[in-house]
Amino acid sequence: QVQLVESGGGSVQAGGSLRLSCAASTYTYSNPYMGWFRQAPGKEREGVASILLYSSSTYYSDSVKGRFTISQENAKNTVYLQLDSLKPEDTAMYYCVAGPSSWSPRYWGQGTQVTVSP
Repeated sequence: QVQLVESGGGSVQAGGSLRLSCAASTYTYSNPYMGWFRQAPGKEREGVASILLYSSSTYYSDSVKGRFTISQENAKNTVYLQLDSLKPEDTAMYYCVAGPSSWSPRYWGQGTQVTVSP
């Protein structure tokens, strides 16, 4: 069982930046991917960024590519999501995930809210 705890959400104006953090209780070889999904009101959950922990290979959705950056700190079993050039449409609950593949998570965090005002 992997527990994920997010932090770092908040409110910001368009064009601003935030950094989200996710601490995992443990690392397992069966769940080598960590990443972030988001869900806006009335919309489906969307995978936005993923990282393969043992190679640091990263993957992004087209909607955030070039604006968001995912990174890891192995010693702390922690991943980060740097959100730059934020837009109002980035407003959503952001969930940290972990699992066996990029976009098929097995574990979810409780979520952290990101709100971007025009």
